[in-house]
Order: sequence, then structure tokens, then C-alpha cells
Amino acid sequence: MASRRSPVVLAIFLLLVHGANSFYLPGVAPEDFIKGDVLKVKVNKLTSTKTQLPYSFYSLPYCKPEKIVDSAENLGEVLRGDRIENSPYVFKMREAQMCNILCRLTPDAKIVKQFKEKIDDEYRVNMILDNLPLVVPIQRPDQEAPTVYQLGFHVGLKGHYAGSKEEKYFIHNHLAFTVKYHRDSQTETARIVGFEVKPFSVKHEYEGKWNDAQTRLTTCDPHSKHTVVNSNSPQEVAEKQEIIFTYDVEFQESDVKWASRWDAYLLMSDDQIHWFSIVNSLMIVLFLSGMVAMIMLRTLYRDISKYNELETQEEAQEETGWKLVHGDVFRAPNNSELLCVYVGTGVQFFGMILVTMIFAVLGFLSPSNRGGLMTAMLLLFVFMGIFAGYASARLYKMFKGTEWKKIAFRTAVMFPATVSVIFIVLNTLIWGQKSSGAVPFGTMFALVFLWFGISVPLVFVGGYVGFRKPALEDPVKTNKIPRQIPEQAWYMNPVFSILIGGILPFGAVFIELFFILTSIWLNQFYYIFGFLFLVFIILIITCAEITIVLCYFQLCSEDYLWWWRSYLTSGSSALYLFLYATFYFFTKLEISKLVSALLYFGYMLIASYAFFVVTGTIGFYACFWFTRLIYSSALLPWASVLGGGNIGGDLGNISGGGFGLFKGVQGEVADGADNEEAGNCHDYRAKGETASLVKNTAGVMTGRPLCSLQSSSLHFLRTHFRRLCRFPPIFIPRHLSLPWLC
Repeated sequence: MASRRSPVVLAIFLLLVHGANSFYLPGVAPEDFIKGDVLKVKVNKLTSTKTQLPYSFYSLPYCKPEKIVDSAENLGEVLRGDRIENSPYVFKMREAQMCNILCRLTPDAKIVKQFKEKIDDEYRVNMILDNLPLVVPIQRPDQEAPTVYQLGFHVGLKGHYAGSKEEKYFIHNHLAFTVKYHRDSQTETARIVGFEVKPFSVKHEYEGKWNDAQTRLTTCDPHSKHTVVNSNSPQEVAEKQEIIFTYDVEFQESDVKWASRWDAYLLMSDDQIHWFSIVNSLMIVLFLSGMVAMIMLRTLYRDISKYNELETQEEAQEETGWKLVHGDVFRAPNNSELLCVYVGTGVQFFGMILVTMIFAVLGFLSPSNRGGLMTAMLLLFVFMGIFAGYASARLYKMFKGTEWKKIAFRTAVMFPATVSVIFIVLNTLIWGQKSSGAVPFGTMFALVFLWFGISVPLVFVGGYVGFRKPALEDPVKTNKIPRQIPEQAWYMNPVFSILIGGILPFGAVFIELFFILTSIWLNQFYYIFGFLFLVFIILIITCAEITIVLCYFQLCSEDYLWWWRSYLTSGSSALYLFLYATFYFFTKLEISKLVSALLYFGYMLIASYAFFVVTGTIGFYACFWFTRLIYSSALLPWASVLGGGNIGGDLGNISGGGFGLFKGVQGEVADGADNEEAGNCHDYRAKGETASLVKNTAGVMTGRPLCSLQSSSLHFLRTHFRRLCRFPPIFIPRHLSLPWLC
């Protein structure tokens, strides 16, 4: 069997490793061009890592085409703030162009202020050609190192003239484009595989009068092959100073095939860091797995075997630990309805993340499909509502709940409503800044429709199906009176143990978290989903195992309030995520505006909240099945002595024997018991345990509770009934049912 599994495991591992190296399916059909075909460049948003507020390209007075046409955008693109429009930049395939004049601009004070603000905030201009983003190649000092690409070019730069200390603002008004193509030698068609630019700031001069595109520039003349190669004479941004926008374009043949054209953009030079992170996390998993194995294979097996061999009540009394709380461990927790809602929401997020990861690893979420990842996550979250309703309803019915519709509604609206409040506040702030990142009303309506038109009904469908299922039965019966929890050691304090439990799950993901935050807030590509999927699996295992270990220690200290603590133990890793995001904000980002800071912490609060419900749900289910496993594995023959509740009904006279009626009495001593002997059961009654009484055949109460019987008497009772079980069925009256003894 092991030999059969090993090829499958190896294949999965190779798939994940291959996914880690930027494997993707292009997602769009290739387009072939012949020489002279028109290539239209599109412009996208202006972006800045200092403000995190995107703006439309034409929010600055750049050269415009005759008519601005917006490109169709998917839901993810709109939420990302993309605004894709046409531009006056027009190329012809494999035909070089030099010193093409777009337009000239004479800025007034208002325009100068706009440009200076964008230069101060380090805004970058983004363009698109054949679905490829415009990049600026940057050669590293090490010549053997691969070239690094940065998305977009800066609007301008700040500097000062030689011999002067006064800071000036200069604009990049000349763009030298390079279009790389891969040519098919048989058909002579070509496909675009690269789109690069080198920006320059040039103070253009011209002869004679201005004649639009026909004007002959002296600083850039294609006839005399005088091209721009530097910014020695830069164009200053100043009032009444004329700015002329120009561009060059050259075509370079490349060996890169169309299917691999994104590889250079997705190149990650720090694979070793990712592998170090995974190996480090695996060490944590192995450590926790060893602890869980020790508990399951040694402690629990030994404890269960030992308790199943108990012969005397005194031996049972001497035992302590998780066995003693069997009558309370499945007692419904406080705020059980809220717990059901959180568990259902966590299941919804877990399903969304898992399916998204699988599609990403298989390459279906191509980076060429801008906004595809966000759109997929949003739609999957909506459709996973059916599993959220099912999970919350199943748990709610186990807690003896009856109003499943109320639970389904709360599951459907709790997390989205909380996020909506934060989102609306942030969106209002973005509107106030006139940023293109503000979500339009049409998109807001679409989101509301997805929520109430699809997600909420699906949650109700899942809740209906889940509530119709039979309720899960507890392995042991629950006492009517809660057991008193003894005083706990300082290290078992709920707050302390919960905070400790969140460290290891966060430690399993924090290195990968750095790269994710960098890609989001520093406008870099992230497409190493192979690594991310491995980290996600490690996170699941870590959350489950740390929760099981701490839950076992909690039960051993006779604290049976594990329901909420199991959720919060692994869920507390979200607190460390938010703290790390705060650390990242102050050490890696240069955000100075209040609105930008509020945006950052608002979005990270939403991300931390989602991380909380996911990790909390993983820990809860791990602990849930762990407790059911250990208490169902222990036969607990001593349950009737230590508080298992009613033994199971009346046992009639056995062959005219002298035992008569044998009945469990919950938490009280019958009237026939004298005070002294009733006092012997005081400790058990205080903890909700069972004090059983024995009547003789004449119906007279002996007044001696089982909890004070001598070991020899209890041994005699058990031995007598066990011998009876070995008799052939013909000797036992049919109306007797002795499963609890046999």
C-alpha cells in the first residue's frame, strides 16, 4: 500500500513545486500581428506606494485622444481601482518610430500643483499593450543577476541644478518604448512578448512656429538620428514653462515564446527564503505531531485501558484528569448560537480559500487576467454560503436548538455586515480624495445583489439541509448539574493559554505573509501559489495540533469549558497577524497621509478578521473531533459511579434474587437515606455526580448509597451481573436488557 501511495505523493509534490515556479495558464487567446498592424496602447491608473490611492491617468493633464473610451472591466478590476482607457500612443508592428510628438502643454498654477503633488507622492504611470503591463527594466549591480522589472514609470522626479541647492520638480515627458516580439518563421506573423520603457525628462526646443505633430524638434530629430539618450537638460515643472510630450518606439525580436512571456514579470529571486520558511514550518509541525502522537498513543491509550479495568469505586475516586469531566465535557457552552455562527462563517472562508488555492496552483488564475483572483475569491465566498449554513445548523441542532432560521440569517449577515460597515467608511474616505479606487454605485449594487440575492438564500438552503439531518449524539451523557471547576494553575489561565496557542500558527505563515503584504502594498507581482498552498496545508495542521494539545491539557486540569477556548486558541493567531501588519506599516511603508494610514489598517483589520474565523474554525473542529474520539474510545464502565446519570431503567427481579430495583438517582439521595450516610455522597452531589441507591426485594430502602459501598460489595455486584451475562439467553428473562453491564 505504501509503495502505491508514494508515486501519488511524489506527483502532488512535484505539481506544487512546479506551481511555485510561476506555472500558469495564459487565460487569454494569443493575437498574431503582421508587419504594419496598428498596436494601440491603453493607459491604466496612476499608483503610489506612499498614498495607496489610485487615480485615473487623465486626472493629470496628459495628452488625450479625440475621444476617451473606457475598457470593459470585471468586478475584481473595479475593486482594485483599475481604470483602463485608450490613449494617443499608437504603434505599427515592427516599424520603429522616433521623436513622435503627442502634444504640448503650458501649465498654469493649478496644473503645476497637480504634477508636483504626484511627483512628491512618487506616483507611477501604468500602461498596457496586448494585455501586457508596461515595465521599467532595472539591471542589478551584479551583471549575472537577472533583470528586475518595475511596474510603470514615475510621473517625474525631484532634483536640483548643478551649483544650486534649491529643489526643483522635473517631469518625464519623453518615453522610449521597446516592444519585444516572437516571430513565427513559417507564417511571418509575430506575437508580443514584452513591453518596456525608459522615461526621460527633456526640455524640448523646436525651430519656427509650432505645427503640432509636424513640428521639427532640435532636441530630438529622427532625420538627423538625434535621439534622446539621457536627461541632461530636463524639463522643469513650472508655471508658464512649455512642456512637449514625445515618444520613441523600437521593436526587438525575442526567443521568448508567447506562453512564457509572463515568466520574466513573475520571476522571484528569493525562492530560498520561501523554502526556508516551509522547512521551518515543517519543523514546527513535526514537533506538534510528536506531542499529539504521544498523547494519543501513550497517554490516552494507557488511561483508557486503565480506566476500563477499574474494579472498585475507591480506585475510581482516586483518579483525576480528563475522565472525571465526562459528564460535563459536552455541555453546551455559553453563547452557543454565536459559536455556531462563527463556525459556519469559518467553513465558508475555508472552502473559498481551499478552492481558490487549487485553481491557482493548477494555473487557472492567470496574472494576465487582471482582477481574476479577486473576482474568483468573491464569487466563491458567495457560493460557499451553502456550506456555512449547513455547518452552523448542524452544530446548532447538536446544542438542542430549534430556531435554525435565526442562526442561518445571522450566519449570512454577521461577517458581511461587519465588513460592509468598514468598507463603506473607507470608500467614503476614498471618494473624498477623488480617487479612482472608490467603488462606483453600480458596483456597490452588484455586491449587494451577490450578498442578498445569492449568498443569503444559499445559507438558508444549507441551514435547511443541515437542520434536517439527525443531530450528532454525544459519546457520553451530560449531567444536569454543572461540575465545579477546580482552581487552575497560572499557565492554564484562559487568556494566557489562548495567546500562547496563536503563536505557532502565525509562525507558520509570517514569512509568506511578508511577501503577500509586499505584493499588495508595494505593487509587486505575487504568483507563487505552490509555496502558498504548502504553507496553507502547514497552517491547517499547526492550528489543529496546537489546539488539540492545549485542549488535552485543559481537560486534564478538569476544566471542561473547551468549546470557545478551542476556537480562540488557534484564532488568536489573527491578533499576531494584525500586530505584524502594524510592524510592517512602520518599518516597510512610507505612508504619511492619515487617509492612507486609515485605509491600510482598515483593510488589514478585515484581513485579520477573516484569518481569525478561518483559523478558529480549524482549531474548533480539530478539538471537537478529538474530544469525541477520546470519550467514545473510553468505555467508561465507572460512569454510573462517578456521575454517568441514570443507569438505564429498572431491572426486575432476577430469578427471585435479592437485588430488586437498581436505579440511578441524579444529584440527590432518596428520602429513605439517613443524614449520616447521605453526607458520604456530599462531594459527589456538589459536583452533580450520581448517588445510586439499592432497594431490597421487599421494596425497603437500604439507605446506603453506592458511593459509600465497600469495595467488596461493589465487586460482588459487578461480578454477579457479569456472570449473568455469560449465561445462555434461554436462562435470562426476555424483558431484561443489560447492555450497560454486559
